[in-house]
Amino acid sequence: MNAYDQHMQSIYRQMREDLVQVGFKELTTSEDVTETMDKLEGTALIVINSVCGCAAGQARPAVKEALNEVQFKPDHLFTVFAGQDKEATEKMREYFPEVPPSSPSIALWKDGALAYFIPREQIEISQMETIKTHLTEVLEQFIAQ
Repeated sequence: MNAYDQHMQSIYRQMREDLVQVGFKELTTSEDVTETMDKLEGTALIVINSVCGCAAGQARPAVKEALNEVQFKPDHLFTVFAGQDKEATEKMREYFPEVPPSSPSIALWKDGALAYFIPREQIEISQMETIKTHLTEVLEQFIAQ
């Protein structure tokens, strides 16, 4: 790894750790995604992470706060990092082809299919509190069933 790559990795580390610290498992290769998704049972919250301001100021904080508030939590928490783990992100997006690529974004996976999706367009125009409330409602609706 050259000096530039090392520098960039140090910048992105905290962006990754925001979700890992609250229990998300990073899927960094297309193989990780395939192995995880093909045998996945139950529910999963999947965050397509990003370096943009709406990921830092809205998406990641909203996800963390929503998970703290909900009574029923997903069985699994996964994240891929768009722009950093390109192959993993592309592979994850193949599991919900009906949704245009979007990062950051938040997907709820249930019973082997995409149950709900919050795209970047909704994240970037909303306040963190609004996204948190929306995600809390989605989780309560889909996980409690």
